[in-house]
Amino acid sequence: MSDRDAQIAAFLKRAGWGSARRGRLAGDASFRHYDRLDDGPRRAVLMDAPPPKEDVRPFVRIAMQLERLGYSSPRLLAVDLDNGLLLLEDLGDDTYTRLLAGGADEEALYALAVDLLADLHAQPEAIPLGLTPYEDDKLLDEACLLTDWYMPAVLGAETDKAARAEYVRLWRQTFSLARAVPDTLVLRDFHVDNLMKLPRDGLAACGLLDFQDAVAGPLTYDLMSLLEDARRDIDPALAARMKARYLDRMPGLDRAAFETSWTILAAQRHAKVIGIFTRLARRDGKAGYLVHIPRVWGLLERSLAHPALAGIRDWLDRAIPADRRTVPAP
Repeated sequence: MSDRDAQIAAFLKRAGWGSARRGRLAGDASFRHYDRLDDGPRRAVLMDAPPPKEDVRPFVRIAMQLERLGYSSPRLLAVDLDNGLLLLEDLGDDTYTRLLAGGADEEALYALAVDLLADLHAQPEAIPLGLTPYEDDKLLDEACLLTDWYMPAVLGAETDKAARAEYVRLWRQTFSLARAVPDTLVLRDFHVDNLMKLPRDGLAACGLLDFQDAVAGPLTYDLMSLLEDARRDIDPALAARMKARYLDRMPGLDRAAFETSWTILAAQRHAKVIGIFTRLARRDGKAGYLVHIPRVWGLLERSLAHPALAGIRDWLDRAIPADRRTVPAP
């Protein structure tokens, strides 16, 4: 038995789950793994997030905040912060992704998620005290995943330092416009893979997963992440209805500022995701994400049509012409 296996066995024994059967439930783009525990009538989920590469403290903090606000994040059944082990409530198998693939009512599922976001964004205490802000430097680091991982992969050379500096300067100029909307709790990976439909009433019917990277930032971010999904094509008419549904529930928002913030953060996220998917393939051997890059490029190019992003659009047209926006080799 490895040291890690021994840590897990001891944790489960302390929590009263030492005799449970374990089966791999899922992994993701991080170093975390999830096992489903079956102990007769009881089921739970083990999150195995080995330090130092992973830290469960942010997950615990946001899970507790979401529960305080009345939302359905997995309840914490047992916690070992030092060893990166959590025992979580098992919310079942009905992820939005699985339900949509099975023909579930797309409009109803998206409406539930949109209503939850509108409710969260109206909460005056949505942001837990001391939560990390989504600072410009963080946004820039993410946007530079495109220059630092994707561009060398498709162009065959490291990105020129002066060109990269110009790219950073152009992004930095736009972020004040992205912040012309109120801040809220931003879960950051709010999309169908991380949402569940639960047999509960009201907004509690929307289960929330994978929120450990939450920050305090513009309220446009999570709705944009949901409706400009890197992994799934969404009918533009559906996206427009869902955006209108959200805005109807947020009458105090400046519509022009909202649209500008949305577009800038969408472009930033899409640039980040193209870089992340490339890094996952080339550094971590997870080439399955590369299939999504053409979709994400399409989303990025659509965002770049906004006048606020004219400088970044021109930079990308010079640095990565349209015929070079290809899927990199693993």
